[in-house]
Amino acid sequence: MQTVKKSRHTKETEIEITFNPEGSGNYKINTPIKFFNHMLELFCAHSMTDLCIDAKSLDCDPHHLVEDCAITLGSAIRESLGDKSGINRYASVILPMDEALIMCAVDISGRAYLKCDIQIKEEKTADFETVLLAHFFASLTQSAGITLHLKMLEGQDPHHIIECTFKAFAHAIRQAISKDLKNQNKILSTKGVL
Repeated sequence: MQTVKKSRHTKETEIEITFNPEGSGNYKINTPIKFFNHMLELFCAHSMTDLCIDAKSLDCDPHHLVEDCAITLGSAIRESLGDKSGINRYASVILPMDEALIMCAVDISGRAYLKCDIQIKEEKTADFETVLLAHFFASLTQSAGITLHLKMLEGQDPHHIIECTFKAFAHAIRQAISKDLKNQNKILSTKGVL
């Protein structure tokens, strides 16, 4: 595993990311969406990864900003894990936050797939459009090459649901990328590759 720097510059956004999968939960997040900043900060704190993001929106469209942050972060995660030898690969978490309860299961598989069963009635919470939750994870899983299942078991408050989802994902990623002490130098696949 290694620290990776990635950038994405389009006519819509400018994204700069540094990601360390073996960090200690340090972060420096700067995007125009305050709630999104908070979600990325707690992702780092709970996954124990280090992340610096400097993201600028050139077209003032939060959809493009969240999407491009997710694409760039996913790419950084993928590259930082190298050939994925010695990692646990799989992890699952059921995480509560007040009335919200989210199940998250991840496979660092090299195959992109997202099943996101999270229903939020409200269109916004703070300055974040709730439809962007699923879009963030769809873009991230595609770019990272991971399989991800997210399911809301309980929840009412959109802030709690979204925060609980990011925290569940963080804890699942933390477990999945952790070293498997019984399988330190091998890739956990009969194919020999992930």
